[in-house]
Amino acid sequence: MTETSAHFLLAAAGLSAAAALLHIACIAGGPDWYRALGAGEPMARMAASGSWYPAIVTAAISAVLLVWAAYALAGAGVLPRLPWMRVILCAITTVYVVRGLAFVPMLILMPGRSLVFWGWSSAICLGIGIVHVLGLRQAWASL
Repeated sequence: MTETSAHFLLAAAGLSAAAALLHIACIAGGPDWYRALGAGEPMARMAASGSWYPAIVTAAISAVLLVWAAYALAGAGVLPRLPWMRVILCAITTVYVVRGLAFVPMLILMPGRSLVFWGWSSAICLGIGIVHVLGLRQAWASL
């Protein structure tokens, strides 16, 4: 598959990479960024106190998002084929879509974050998930 015929997977890769960079910026920005991006006051307080926990968790999330971007790029034919392409791209897509649809359960299961945070983050995840669905549909035969 060429770049031009896999534009949805290219967009999906860009969105996952942007999310990873935003998480890295959160680490660099410190407690105020954790607050502004909705990580919750406990994470912001830990970052303010010098705890490594918020940075480690956020870096791990960034790493996962970068792997997801790599899989989307591989699915688009930009990177070499990666192991279990179809299965992993389907799993990534499922995670994004389920996270996007899990607005109410997230409110209940993870209190302490604002309604605005859950609304925006759910909408963003659902949007990225939809781009992945379209990308999978577009590239399925070549995966």
